[in-house]
Amino acid sequence: MDYEGQELHKDQFGEDFKWGISTAAFQTEGSCAADGKGPSVWDVFSARKGKIRNGHHANTACDFYNCYQKDIALIRRLNIPNFRFSVSWPRVLPSGVKTVNQKGIDFYNKVIDHCLENDIEPWLTLYHWDLPQALELKGGWTNRDIVSWFADYTELCARNYGDRVKHWMVLNEPMVFTGAGYFLGLHAPGRTGLSNFLPAIHHTVLSMSEGGRILKKLIPEAEVGTTFSCSYIEPFSQKPKDIAAATRADALLNRLFIEPVLGMGYPVSDVPVLKNLHKYHQPGDEEKMKFDFDFIGLQNYTREIVKYSLFTPYLHARLVKAEKRNVPLTSMKWEVYPPAMYHILKKFNDYPGIKKIYITENGAAFPDWLQDGKVEDTERLKYLQDHIAQVLKAKSEGCKVDGYFIWTLTDNFEWAEGYDPRFGIIYIDFATQKRVIKSSGKWYARFLAR
Repeated sequence: MDYEGQELHKDQFGEDFKWGISTAAFQTEGSCAADGKGPSVWDVFSARKGKIRNGHHANTACDFYNCYQKDIALIRRLNIPNFRFSVSWPRVLPSGVKTVNQKGIDFYNKVIDHCLENDIEPWLTLYHWDLPQALELKGGWTNRDIVSWFADYTELCARNYGDRVKHWMVLNEPMVFTGAGYFLGLHAPGRTGLSNFLPAIHHTVLSMSEGGRILKKLIPEAEVGTTFSCSYIEPFSQKPKDIAAATRADALLNRLFIEPVLGMGYPVSDVPVLKNLHKYHQPGDEEKMKFDFDFIGLQNYTREIVKYSLFTPYLHARLVKAEKRNVPLTSMKWEVYPPAMYHILKKFNDYPGIKKIYITENGAAFPDWLQDGKVEDTERLKYLQDHIAQVLKAKSEGCKVDGYFIWTLTDNFEWAEGYDPRFGIIYIDFATQKRVIKSSGKWYARFLAR
């Protein structure tokens, strides 16, 4: 059956399927120095000249710190039953360790309580990239001590929120924050090179599994997972060199973090440079890297076409840019290719160690204009419908996918891209903080009301 173009109904997915919306603390909260919050690596990175498009910063962002009641009311108005958001590590632990900022703890208590009062289930992400700057000064993710720092932070959150939060995600997209932040230097903290990337990889894997163990110990009844960014990879041609290059790219982008957690080790055979990870191993690490998560979150937006490249170090592969392939694009210059969602679900479903999958992010940035009090975002609406149809196709074929969360609630601070890309199903006029539900948001509300 061809699911694209078919009218979608919520009941096609079953009564237990989880529908939601996702956000992140740094992208929405603002109030970056309010009520005792410490600086994060993104506060510092954003202040550096030339790092963020148009010199934008997140000092105010969507002002969720002051507008959380308004935004939760909008979530309820849109009939969205599950709200995924993150805790800002430096808001609750300004120096990253030890001294607790009670006002920060109280803020997330208020958000959680307000969700529950409005019959919205809170889903908490522990780490969505805003590392305390005080810890970055000690090496950040390149310092093995971060495993214990993160463990203490996890325990703090579990003890304060575990009585009400039943769904937890340990890390958000480890490949992105290590790759862009510790290898390419495009994201905070702006480090580059293998000497930063490799230790960051290993310490992230150890922290991810240790965080899972702590959550299950302190909140045994909780559902604990972690999320991965995934792009469907295809070779540019059927030439053996392109096929091999695509295999290497897939190993780096899609397999690097999930396989050690599943006890399979790092994909060294496909990316030989990963052999150098042994420098950072200590006795017992093979077991410490593993954890039996209740679910994994997959975050898919597009596919990538990969070609052999002699001059690309380590990988000998390069992405063929979507804008050079004459394909439909989003504002991020990502290809619009809904089948990528289906293929990623099938790929991860094949891992025997994965119990359950949620799509914890999927969405698109397109140019949006407020006209006559409305935002008619037809391209985003079609994008969401077509990708949800691909989720249904995978589920109908037996994939253990049990939830779908749109990225994102409101237009927000899109990291190094600033405020130009708009991903929200709610439009924000950042000068006034006025919210306007887009056509995509109105459709999602009708879909969920059925």
